[in-house]
Formats: sequence, C-alpha cells, structure tokens
Amino acid sequence: MNILDTKYVIRDTPLVALLPPQIQRAIEEFSKLPGIGPKSAERLTFHLLRSSKANPEALGKALLDLKQKLQYCRTCQMVTLEDECDVCRNPSRNRPQILVVEDPLDVVAFEKSGYRGLYHVLHGVLSPIDGMGPEQLRLRELIERAKTGNIEEVIVATNPDVEGEATATYIRTQLSQFVPKITRLAHGLPMGADIGFADQVTLREAIEGRRSL
Repeated sequence: MNILDTKYVIRDTPLVALLPPQIQRAIEEFSKLPGIGPKSAERLTFHLLRSSKANPEALGKALLDLKQKLQYCRTCQMVTLEDECDVCRNPSRNRPQILVVEDPLDVVAFEKSGYRGLYHVLHGVLSPIDGMGPEQLRLRELIERAKTGNIEEVIVATNPDVEGEATATYIRTQLSQFVPKITRLAHGLPMGADIGFADQVTLREAIEGRRSL
C-alpha cells in the first residue's frame, strides 16, 4: 500500500474512531441527551477536557446525586428529596383541584403564576412514535388519586400540540367516571407552545379561561 492509499484509508475512517476510547464514550453519552447532536457532544467533551473552569468531578457528582438522592413524590410524582413534596404537604393548598402537567418544569412555571391547587406530573405525553404509551407515563397514579372521590376538578395542562391533545383526551376518558369536572387550559397558549417558556400573565389567563374537556 503506497502513501496515497494510506491517506484514503485515514480519510474513510470516522474521525471519532481516531480518538481515545474515553473521549469516544463521553461523546456517545452526551449524544444520548435530548437536543444534543454529535457535533454538540464533541464540543461539550472537549470543553470539559481542556477548560480550566470546567470541573468533570463536580459534574459527575451532580449527575450521581440526581439519580441517587432524588425521588418522585408519592402523591403527585414531582421530583423531591422527601417521600412527599412541599406542595402536597402544604395544608393551605386547594386540595380538591389537581393540575396535570407534562414535566416538573411546568410545575415551576405554574407556581410563578399564582396557582394554588395541587399537581400531578405525567413525565411525558402519549407518543407512540417515541415509544411513550400509557404505561410509560404516571397515569396509573393519577387514576388512583381520582378514584378516592376527593377530587372535584382535574385541569389538564399538557402542551397544546398533537401529543398533548391526545394525552388530554385519554385522561378525560379515564377520569370522567371519577371526577365531576375535567377542564383543559384555555388556548391563550398558541398551538405548539411550550408551557415552560410561557410568561406568568399568559399562564394565569389560561387557567382562568379553562374550558370543559
């Protein structure tokens, strides 16, 4: 094989294969995160490798604590350090009212809007193409809460997109025999919007203008 052939072999070899296995594994793990493509994963890996301000040990410990110390609230499925979250333990909340959201960041957004009821976090929406069915969501826990007979209203606050609407419809069919009032957020939120990025006024108006589901 002459030098020209060697060049072609190197050129046809994926660049990532030329890197040490430790770097390859780091890039692969970063690539598994949502919104992180191969290029972004490479940049993050090399930033940790060469930056004097980056602290891989602190990042690793934070990620371990995330998996080992946090748990889901036994009632609403919010992430918490305790068996039950602060909202569920608060006796001053409007306990017969449950606001159903997709993820914990939505709880943070609604808390800023002044909502005073309880929550239920689904940790996703129905999306068969992504392998997300009813079993992958925290729907069983929501149904069990509804069966107690202590819930007067369930407000479905999934995002106003195709998956969010499908999830809202499924919730209505599952809870209608247990809950007297099931409502959906008013469409003060535009289709395709992400609740986590909505402003406080929009969220407050959406709650006040909710409709029957």
